[in-house]
Formats: sequence, C-alpha cells, structure tokens
Amino acid sequence: MTQELIDRFMKVDPATIGHYIGGGFMRPEMKPIDRHSKMVGPAYTIRMQGKDSACLYYAMKHAPAGSVLVIDRCGDTTYACVGEMVALLSKCQGFAGIVVDGPATDSLGIEALGFPVFCTGISAVTTNVLGVSGEVDVEISCSGTVVHPGDIVFGDADGVIVMPPDGYEEALSKAEVSVANEVELRKHFLAGGFAKINIDRLWEADTLAMLNELKKFEDGEN
Repeated sequence: MTQELIDRFMKVDPATIGHYIGGGFMRPEMKPIDRHSKMVGPAYTIRMQGKDSACLYYAMKHAPAGSVLVIDRCGDTTYACVGEMVALLSKCQGFAGIVVDGPATDSLGIEALGFPVFCTGISAVTTNVLGVSGEVDVEISCSGTVVHPGDIVFGDADGVIVMPPDGYEEALSKAEVSVANEVELRKHFLAGGFAKINIDRLWEADTLAMLNELKKFEDGEN
C-alpha cells in the first residue's frame, strides 16, 4: 500500500465503508484493546492452534513491514497468543497492527504501547513456542469472515472490515464522498433540520407489501 492510499483510508472509517459492502466484515466482538486504535494494511495470515505460537513468531520475522497480522485461532478462546512483548516486537518490525480471533493478554501494557491490537477477549492464560503446528500466508477464517493473504484489513473502535486488494476503490471513494457530505449534514442537523429523505412517503408506500405481491406473481399464485 502506498502512503497516499493509507492516508485516504485514515480519513474515513470502517463503519462508513460498511455502508457499501455486503460482506467482508468481522463479528462485532472483534474490537481493539485501545479504543483510539486505527489501522489499515495488507493481511499477512496465520493459522495457529492451542498453545503453540511458533508460527506467529515465524510470521513476525518474515511478514513485510506495513502488514496486518491476522490470526485464525481455530476456535480457541482460552490461550492468548498476543501480549505486550508480541505487540512491542510487531511495532518495532513496522507492522500496521494485529487481529486475533481469540483473546489477547497484557491489555494495559498493549494499551500503553499505542499499537493496534484487535481481539475478541482478554485472558491470563498464554501460549508457548512449541514449533509443532501452524501455517502462514494461507487463506484463513477470522471472526466470521474469510481472509486471504494481501486482503486490505481496516479497523478502528467500531470493528474490522476486510476487502480484496483489487476491489476496494469504489467503496473507499463512496466513503470519502460520505465524509465530505457529513460536514454539511452536521450543520443542517444542528440548525434544526431533519434527515434529507422523504421518510413519510417511503413509509406510506408499504414497499414490503409490494414485494410480497411481486413474489406471489413470480411464484404463479396470481
């Protein structure tokens, strides 16, 4: 990713892009330890099981700077594979952030680092470097969505979305327009205005009933 592209992402929010995508979003429980965190970068994927975190250290040695380390914990919700030292090493390696589909630990230490770590919980039980399992740079599942190596991972306090590296431009451009429009919309609301949509006409149109009638026609009921 170029610095120009990173800057564009940092001026919008995942929730704004969320208006324009139908998939590629992680479950709501995926949140940053530090709510002020915001990150974007290409995914470097990791699949690790149980207590063995050797593949995570392999990833930290070989992933390109600017990557977001995205970790599939294969359903484990007990052992924390990311703590303050892993976060510090990742920050020193120049990574954009970490997303783990499972718990992290050392939450106060990570928060003090100012490095984006996203997780689904906190645990005092941690992993060990055993070296007997794990995969890197493969297609994974993380918090309800598929993540491919190189996918764009974008997260902030509201959650994480994942976009293909060759299909994000339209959603990003629409989000930029929305952000620009919201400047005037805030002024409009503060001046006593209402949302610029004819909600009464939409409500009275009973669109659902029309769709149900159309379905009956297509099903041959009329």
